[in-house]
Amino acid sequence: MRVLVAGASGFVGSRLCPALEAAGHEVLAMTRHPAKYRGAGKAVRGDVADVGSLRDALKGVEAAYYLVHSLDSADFKRRDADAARAFARAGAGLRRIVYLGGLGDDDDALSEHLASRREVERLLGETGVPVTVLRAGIVIGHGGTSWELTRQLVEHLPAMVTPRWVDTRTQPIAVADVVRYLVGVLDHPEAAGRTFDIGGPEVLAYRDMLQRVAAIEGRPLLILPVPLLSPRLSSYWLSLVTDIDVTTGRALIDSMTNEVVVRDDAIRRIVEFEPMGYDEAVLQALGERAKSRRPA
Repeated sequence: MRVLVAGASGFVGSRLCPALEAAGHEVLAMTRHPAKYRGAGKAVRGDVADVGSLRDALKGVEAAYYLVHSLDSADFKRRDADAARAFARAGAGLRRIVYLGGLGDDDDALSEHLASRREVERLLGETGVPVTVLRAGIVIGHGGTSWELTRQLVEHLPAMVTPRWVDTRTQPIAVADVVRYLVGVLDHPEAAGRTFDIGGPEVLAYRDMLQRVAAIEGRPLLILPVPLLSPRLSSYWLSLVTDIDVTTGRALIDSMTNEVVVRDDAIRRIVEFEPMGYDEAVLQALGERAKSRRPA
């Protein structure tokens, strides 16, 4: 199948493109700068802010993966909505769009970040193209923002004063398993137009995740939750002790008040495999980081 990946050079997209090629698909890697692209697939120019470039990139394409977001922008909600609307219009002739969104119960007061992900889901399907949505929580893998936040907190602070979100439950998943689900749904017609929750085998509080990473790395870690640390103060604190910028940190922290766990595991009966546990995912992420830091 001829498949386009929007967000091909990103955290998930850079892993998805070679996996799609290995599965026998013809991959078009959409990027604003094709001459600089060094990943798998054929680089094609496309910019979600330019509908004309999207139409050119999507010519002859049967299915597209949409992995675009603007979390590092203060007006990310508007930008993501505009981008999803443009992509849907340009891809009106597609057989399928696959989108990686975020877990979270719709009955909760979703954070602006998670609410934006829901809006993108809706906008991608506005022209009638069947959209397969995979909703994930924390994705564990080298280079992932949420994972880097976890790792850097553990490695930079032997003790930390944290907000109450450390006790919020989540269901982390390895990036390799996210990619397996993304590739797998493409071969199943029954996945078209459906929304699936994806996660690893363990439900953990953020406190548990931090402590498990500390144990794996052999580091001391004392966590002291306090009730009055606001999201704004938390985001400034994160920007001081990690390389996560304030805008991204604020969006992530706001989302940490929402429980993000799998409510429906129907995906397990369509794409059948055993997702790796949290410790294994952490070890894999740390191994990828160590490999990336070796001299060429």
